[in-house]
Amino acid sequence: MWILYLLLVIIIIAGVVYFWRNIRPNINTYRNLSLLGKEAPTLTQDGITFRDLNKNGKLDPYEDSRRPIEERVEDLLKQMTLAEKAGMLFQTMIGMNKDGTILEKTGMFPLPQSSDMIARRLMNHFNILQSSDPRHMAEWHNRIQKLAERTRLGIPVTISSDPRHAFSDNPLAGMLAGSFSQFPEPTGLAATRDTDLVQQFGDIARQEYLAVGIRLALHPMVDVATEPRWCRTNGTFGDDADLVSEMAAAYIRGFQGATLGKESVACMTKHFPGAGPQMNGEDAHFKYGREQVYPGNNFDYHLKPFEAAFQAETSQIMPYYGMPVGTPHEEVGFSFNKSVITDLLRGKYGFDGIVCTDWGLLTSLWILGKEVMPARAWGVEHLSLAERAQKILDASVDQFGGEACPEVIVQLVREGKVSEERINQSIRRLLREKFELGLFDHPYLDVDAAEKIVGQPEFRKVGELAQRKSIVLLKNEKQTLPLKSGLKLYVEGIKPEAIKPYGEVVDDVSKADIAILRLVTPYEKRKGLMESFFHAGELDFKEPEKTRILNILNKVPTVVDIYLERPAVIPEIAEQSAALLANFGANDEAVLDVIFGKFAPQGKLPFELPSSMEAVRKQKEDVPHDSENPLFEYGHGLSY
Repeated sequence: MWILYLLLVIIIIAGVVYFWRNIRPNINTYRNLSLLGKEAPTLTQDGITFRDLNKNGKLDPYEDSRRPIEERVEDLLKQMTLAEKAGMLFQTMIGMNKDGTILEKTGMFPLPQSSDMIARRLMNHFNILQSSDPRHMAEWHNRIQKLAERTRLGIPVTISSDPRHAFSDNPLAGMLAGSFSQFPEPTGLAATRDTDLVQQFGDIARQEYLAVGIRLALHPMVDVATEPRWCRTNGTFGDDADLVSEMAAAYIRGFQGATLGKESVACMTKHFPGAGPQMNGEDAHFKYGREQVYPGNNFDYHLKPFEAAFQAETSQIMPYYGMPVGTPHEEVGFSFNKSVITDLLRGKYGFDGIVCTDWGLLTSLWILGKEVMPARAWGVEHLSLAERAQKILDASVDQFGGEACPEVIVQLVREGKVSEERINQSIRRLLREKFELGLFDHPYLDVDAAEKIVGQPEFRKVGELAQRKSIVLLKNEKQTLPLKSGLKLYVEGIKPEAIKPYGEVVDDVSKADIAILRLVTPYEKRKGLMESFFHAGELDFKEPEKTRILNILNKVPTVVDIYLERPAVIPEIAEQSAALLANFGANDEAVLDVIFGKFAPQGKLPFELPSSMEAVRKQKEDVPHDSENPLFEYGHGLSY
């Protein structure tokens, strides 16, 4: 009999699990969609067709593309409820199914359902995480906009994205290029020293983003990477503020154009006031990396690229998680920091664009139900959720990144802790950008065009050129390079099909005429799931790997190519290699073209390479290229 009871219990548990995973989400979806109205009908006036977004049978000023933007903003603002305003103050991650349908189930991050965020929470800014083929991405975008059209006022959705044109694969920082044209990392763009190429990259990325509905770039990252151990160096333009400034301005011009308009992708330049001086190189995503320090009294140096971004009229700014230590500013995270945002950014620089926090300052996040990522409320961990939100608003920040709790804003206003006029200040900025981008007038995409535009051969050709131009020749002993074809080659880290045209590949290094090794900058493996995506810690090869590499270099003349995700410490490898190359995101074909003389190297280091870890530890976190006796100085680069 007990077996029957056990089977019954198992069946009941299985039924509950099935209901929870499959039926409950559908029920919630139906409930969410029941809150939405119909799609917007059309109205015709003076021979022009408009969408009646609030479905009231007349053409309101905010629906009329002929009216000045400020008039449209004020008209819509007057019609918005407090709940609708609160929803607009939040931007969080959103997913999509590979087939372009709307994703309701959660993935790595425990997100609310898409329909819930649009229909019930009244949100209309989302950070798309996944990729698919361009057609399905465009189809998904159109479906999301259809949902938004069915809300009371029909406010369109703004879709944002982290970088997706390079070689990074980090769900918290950037994605592999996939269908998009592939370029080197920003450090590689800086290595080219070619601002025209950088602007061309921005223009290509703009066209590809537009094709799939991404209207806000959560980049560029204009932090000056003065701390070589910092795990986010590869997302920067290097450690020289003047070079970073030149690259940043060109990048923004490529995405936004001369002025923000219907063909633009808005840029959220980050991370104000500069996230490079991380204490001991640790990152502020994590509590042990929350301090930013300025032992060289070099705070203002890190502001230079932002000054260039303001000149280029960046539409948005994102402060970093970090908290300044040993400065006149309050020791709290920058988005909570009134003297940094109100006095410095808004006051001194007169920035009146959108300021959005980095992701996850209010609430903690469970990753795959296994690991908690605490709210990055550095310096204000003791404050409640509502108190954190209030402090951020008081600092003059407009939007909460990575959060979906608009009820907190409603509560703050109703309790008299935040005025509705303060909320209106931020809503005006957010609405203005939507109107400038043309989202109210033309939110839908041509899915056929998306397939033709994204990753088209002309774009990929420019990306391939950029990869080659970014490669730096650090050493070329006895004119080892360029190599001639037909040699016996021992290779590591190169696809067989890429090396095959150049010679005979041998498995035994002792039988090779020359070896070619592709290496990656070392890093310390951290235990946490999210920490594992950030390559941090020491920069030198450890045993037994270092000895293994040096043994190869001692047996046969060796060409070493190393991916400088961060400034690697490789004195022994540099000394014993026959030739040494550095790349910042380049495929095998690009590297081999340089090695075998099809493309002459021309890149210049965007940061110095230290000679030892001791020198790294002694250098000052906020000062550029200041390590003792660097192995290769900033700007080094040979050719032939």
